[in-house]
Amino acid sequence: MMKAVRLHAFGAPEVLVYEDASIPDPKAEEVLVRVHAVGLNPPDWYLRDGYRSLPPEWQPNPKFPMILGSDVSGVIERVGAGVTEFSVGDVVYAMVRFPADVMEGGKAYAEYVSVPVTEIAHKPDGIDHFHAAAAPMSLLTAWQFLIDLGHDEPNPFQSYKHTPVPLAGKTVLVNGAGGGVGHLAVQLAKWQGAHVIAVASGKHEALMRELGADRFIDYTQTAADAIVQDVDLVLDTVGGKDAARFLRVLKQGGALFLVYPLGFDAQEKAARLGITVSSIQVRSSGAQLKDVARLLDDGTLRVVIDSIFPLAEAARAHERAAAGGIQGKIVLTAT
Repeated sequence: MMKAVRLHAFGAPEVLVYEDASIPDPKAEEVLVRVHAVGLNPPDWYLRDGYRSLPPEWQPNPKFPMILGSDVSGVIERVGAGVTEFSVGDVVYAMVRFPADVMEGGKAYAEYVSVPVTEIAHKPDGIDHFHAAAAPMSLLTAWQFLIDLGHDEPNPFQSYKHTPVPLAGKTVLVNGAGGGVGHLAVQLAKWQGAHVIAVASGKHEALMRELGADRFIDYTQTAADAIVQDVDLVLDTVGGKDAARFLRVLKQGGALFLVYPLGFDAQEKAARLGITVSSIQVRSSGAQLKDVARLLDDGTLRVVIDSIFPLAEAARAHERAAAGGIQGKIVLTAT
């Protein structure tokens, strides 16, 4: 047996219950990871709440009890049949079964989790388990938007394939730059040679400067779309209907990338302006985590942690998320 945080019903953070659960057995081509840390992501609290913001036909058909979570860092405890690339004792990180298990939970809020071998990579030596666990979903999202999509799976948000754009010498605006995806996107764009405009609340300005942003806009004081123009790319990590305002800051031939595309309804206007609007469904990829590991290892990319909570206090971690103003990522420690 192990300890895990489970749901027996959808609802507010208090529905997260710390209790005994069975240790999973790794199937063929899977490994069992002894979890050291878990990174929290928006899909965790969306699922905890039953994805009430989605259309009814998209909402989950739950099988309780359910274990949330996808991002982990830990040590391989056991390997399933056919696993040759990893061994017991390897230190790894992963985004577990996303989006495959998005509606039933990736089962990472636990002391042990089984992970398909294609979704894991060796943890960068230069960072600890907390920072490694905080990275996968946010970093893969930024990477797949900006650098390399890395797969040919159908996109649930659009009929065409998302294509990253060259960033060297371009002007990139990141909205929601202080959050999990945003602070990593700022760094990736700088790494690629872009001039980066970071948009966030004033509390994030010092961090954005540290991470390389060339210009900072405090949206609580000034609307970015009122003072910026001729941008090549906007990565909007906030999304929704209000994202249409960024069309006016983009030059003809520019692109608006939406991390949360639901609610955006200005596709026709974008087409008239010659602006590409695109989104992705982030997907687990051990190969891409291996690629970005060197950037985490050598300090090119820095993962910022907002706060750390014990696994037993996952409800408090979700309350922290609900309070807003997160800088970087929230992490659970399972050791």
